[in-house]
Amino acid sequence: MLKLYNSLTKTLVDFQPLHPPKVGLYTCGMTVYDYAHIGHGRKYVGDDILRRVLTRFSYEVIHVQNVTDVGHLVSDADEGEDKLEKGAKKTGKTVWEVAEFFTKNFYDAMDKLNVLRPSIVCKATEHIPEQIALIEKLLVKGIAYDTPEAVYFDVTKFAGYGSLFGQKLEEKNTAVRHNVKTGEHKRHSADFALWFKRVGRFSDHVMHWESPFGDGFPGWHIECSAMAMKYLGDTVDIHTGGIEHQAVHHPNEIAQSEGATGKQFVRYWIHHGHLMIDGTKMSKSLGNIVMVEDVVKKGFDPMALRYFYFTAHYKKPMNFTWEALHAAQNAFIELRLQLSAISNQLAAKKRTQLSEEKLEKIDAYRQKFDDALGNDLNMPQAVAVAWEVAKSNIPGQDKYDLLLDFDEVLGLGLAKESKVSAKGGSAYGRKSQKSKVSKEIKLLMEKREVLRKEQKFDKADEVRKTIEEKGYVVEDTPEGVRISAK
Repeated sequence: MLKLYNSLTKTLVDFQPLHPPKVGLYTCGMTVYDYAHIGHGRKYVGDDILRRVLTRFSYEVIHVQNVTDVGHLVSDADEGEDKLEKGAKKTGKTVWEVAEFFTKNFYDAMDKLNVLRPSIVCKATEHIPEQIALIEKLLVKGIAYDTPEAVYFDVTKFAGYGSLFGQKLEEKNTAVRHNVKTGEHKRHSADFALWFKRVGRFSDHVMHWESPFGDGFPGWHIECSAMAMKYLGDTVDIHTGGIEHQAVHHPNEIAQSEGATGKQFVRYWIHHGHLMIDGTKMSKSLGNIVMVEDVVKKGFDPMALRYFYFTAHYKKPMNFTWEALHAAQNAFIELRLQLSAISNQLAAKKRTQLSEEKLEKIDAYRQKFDDALGNDLNMPQAVAVAWEVAKSNIPGQDKYDLLLDFDEVLGLGLAKESKVSAKGGSAYGRKSQKSKVSKEIKLLMEKREVLRKEQKFDKADEVRKTIEEKGYVVEDTPEGVRISAK
């Protein structure tokens, strides 16, 4: 049984989709006006694990993810300029070019982290009619109101709005009042824009469409409701997002969706914790933004970053340091080495009949792994089980098969070649020999390089001796590390 923590009800509950075995999964996507960073990586790897776990538990997942390419203002509460236009000014591109460029950047970064592509990727700009239709429903029901500057959702018309995710409307009032230039005709400071009109501060907004309520563009919140319901129906099984979305974006999604349909919008809400950098929030002003590409340039395998994410539960805040990533890469390489060593042994051995005891042990490991996944996606525990298997005394072929089975969820590509960048300081250096070496030797070289970066020179020398005992010469040069057969 899969148990998930529902952040709306704040309870750990058994997962029961509306139409099993099908599961509708909606994951809040990027606002594509700037580069994807490792904080985004944590959230989307978390979503990827959820999807893989659902598949492992025999569900058929329809994964929908939006691309916000219009309407998201600098403040989530309707203040400031459109982020896409801000990105256009910064880069010297058009807003359309900005959206295309950073959409590609985001998915390229997620590909490096082995995040599965969604079943459906939907752009806000390609779903304007659906958003307009939803706004019209809210106007007809009297839950929204039209003004000269915008169409607003009336939060006082949706019972319980102020208590969503454990907040109080008074608190929302205070928060919004300090952060928002309330529209001239806005009735309540917590009311939010469904459609901005191309007047006043937005009179020269580049992205705009005709609508029954005037020329303009949609607000940020309406896109997720319109697209989620278009592809997954009025009620969605699971909706994910960052913890910061609990304050404004997700309460607004619930209010406008349920206000329009009268049905529960989402059955299970999942929110991912923040990723800090050296104990500080990532910020452009502090200059501490780290992108996935930065990780690769420093010589790390992107899968080491993925492994790093698994060292904390998805709900908890997490602190990134380069030292912690070194440790994650060391562990990741060691796990690959274990698998490589097993693979080499299998070539010389035939599979034997297993005893009842060994069969029971294998089943117990598989159940233990699934129990960790089923306990609200407990990845630290699941990885620990993988290590137990790697160090166990079960037969090599079964150990190999079991670890690859686990890797269907872990997504670490344990049986693949490493992607560590030579330019960033991998074990091979820029002018390494082209001679063919086994995967095991390559992994040992990577392990040695990680130990050297961590200044664990005694252990690095031990790895070097192991490589030399296997028939290779390792030479450290100013241009990099060279390896050749004796």
